[in-house]
Amino acid sequence: MARSDKLYSVAAIFDKPDGIIHAAEKVKDAGYKQFDVNTSYPIHGMDNAMGLSSSKVGYVTLAAGLFGGTFILLFMWWTLAESYPLFIGGKPFFSLPAFFPITFETSILFGAVATFIALITVFFKLPYNNHPLHDTNYMKRVSVDKYGIYILAEDEKFDKDEIIELFKSLGASSIELIYLPKEEKYGMLQPKFMLFLLVVIVGISGATYFTLNKLMYMTPFNWMEYQDKSNPQESSLFFADKRSMRTPVEGTVARGFIPYPYKGIAYPKEVLSNPTLPSKEILKLGKEKYLTFCSPCHGDYGEGTSRLNGQFPTGPTQHSDKVRNYKDGMLYHIITNGQNSMPAYDKQISRKERWAIVDYIRVLQRAKNAKKSDLVEIKKESSTNGQ
Repeated sequence: MARSDKLYSVAAIFDKPDGIIHAAEKVKDAGYKQFDVNTSYPIHGMDNAMGLSSSKVGYVTLAAGLFGGTFILLFMWWTLAESYPLFIGGKPFFSLPAFFPITFETSILFGAVATFIALITVFFKLPYNNHPLHDTNYMKRVSVDKYGIYILAEDEKFDKDEIIELFKSLGASSIELIYLPKEEKYGMLQPKFMLFLLVVIVGISGATYFTLNKLMYMTPFNWMEYQDKSNPQESSLFFADKRSMRTPVEGTVARGFIPYPYKGIAYPKEVLSNPTLPSKEILKLGKEKYLTFCSPCHGDYGEGTSRLNGQFPTGPTQHSDKVRNYKDGMLYHIITNGQNSMPAYDKQISRKERWAIVDYIRVLQRAKNAKKSDLVEIKKESSTNGQ
């Protein structure tokens, strides 16, 4: 690297870590502000010796993280609650707990990316290929086994002779004057650069065109285009009837799937029998699923009072004579098949969970329309328990 006559700094080399610590303290006490220390490994206590304040990197991370978290939280609110509301499991449109994971992850992402960019561009000021310390004996030695300190010429108190005497008094093993590199300017329109740019553009464009328009259609790279498959409504040369879309074998049922025989029928003449017993476990499951999927329209107690303040249609009460007289299978059929404005829930709720909801609805109906025998049994049970 060619050097100019303009002085950049005065640098000194020390052989021991104690020496560089002592030198940094003395330079700081002498009133110098524009100086730095270079060592081949971190030295404990150097921050205090140099009088360094806390790093500003943390403020960048905090600001970017808060911005990212706030941005994604407002974006999810606007998307799910205002622009395109979605009904998911009976939750409110703006369900804050469900947004916490994405908010947290986005805050981390924004903070990490902003910190990296700030370190490279602002704090380290990279790329800096012609730094004055590059290719100097000072940098070569402090990169291996020595310890160095230098004071910039732009410091207010800078005096070359005084600094040299200071370093000598501190026991420096060597002192070096570092000069700024000569400025070399290269025009953007030089023939060599333009030729290189042309070759790169033509090469990349040609390679892209060849890959996407030629190579992908050559064997064996064309396997994605020519596959052994049949498109919908396409004729087949393999089957005798020349139909590519085959009907399932009559009577076959997918493994783990029990088909519902009354699907699509509004009011079936016969309905399935309830295969469950209203145990504590079943009723707990039924309550959980009822509150998730049914209560937004029918209310928490089945009284036909929507718990979401009119965000969804108000469903009929479960305590009318008509509903109480329904068989368990009819309630199961309505959950499975849907009725009026109520959609089918066979995709969202499993077969066991649907029967558990039916059992829980019966509990709500019995609690709302208790018999005298129920009250007598409760009174006897309370007396037995000493209440």
